Amino acid sequence: MSDQSQPAPASAAPAPAPAPEARPAVDKKRRKGLVMVWTGKGKGKTTASIGLAVRAAGNKMRVLYLQFVKGAWKTGERQALPLLAPYVEYRVMGRGFTIDRLRNKSIPPEDHAAAAREAFDFAREAVRSRQYQMVVLDEIMATMNAGLIAKEEVLELVRSKPAMLHLVLTGRNAPPELVELADLVSEVVPVKHPLQAGIPAQRGVEF
Repeated sequence: MSDQSQPAPASAAPAPAPAPEARPAVDKKRRKGLVMVWTGKGKGKTTASIGLAVRAAGNKMRVLYLQFVKGAWKTGERQALPLLAPYVEYRVMGRGFTIDRLRNKSIPPEDHAAAAREAFDFAREAVRSRQYQMVVLDEIMATMNAGLIAKEEVLELVRSKPAMLHLVLTGRNAPPELVELADLVSEVVPVKHPLQAGIPAQRGVEF
């Protein structure tokens, strides 16, 4: 028998490329105040909100940056943000960490509750005042998680903000209702951290 070569099998047709995700048309003239949330267990939520405040100040926008947790801790932003006046108004109104692992035991729980209430009432009046174009509520989620401020109060603040005000909220465990209301939500996921290698928090990087 003659050795007849067999025809090569036809190669399979390549799978069609997935259709690009449809996006709505962008109206470049459309402007609105955004609700922006930075949440998750990873590091960088406060850092991201500081960057937003700096960028807004560079555009000559009035910013209120309010910290609910940091207390008397001497951080880099505590030294730097006041230098951006009159565009940035920086206030630290917390009494420090509220979780047991980090909490200063010499500060009674009622002091934390009073500080959180004062800070939130100040934030609410600032939002209503229309004096600012951006309000940053750093670690507001921590006050909710600790039961110092009711979740519904925060949601109502978001719902009732002026249309052109940018409102930024940070902290772990953002509630689903807040995620639903927000225009932008970023979840910071821990992938690798220097502490895992025994390297402590470093000045200028984490505080």
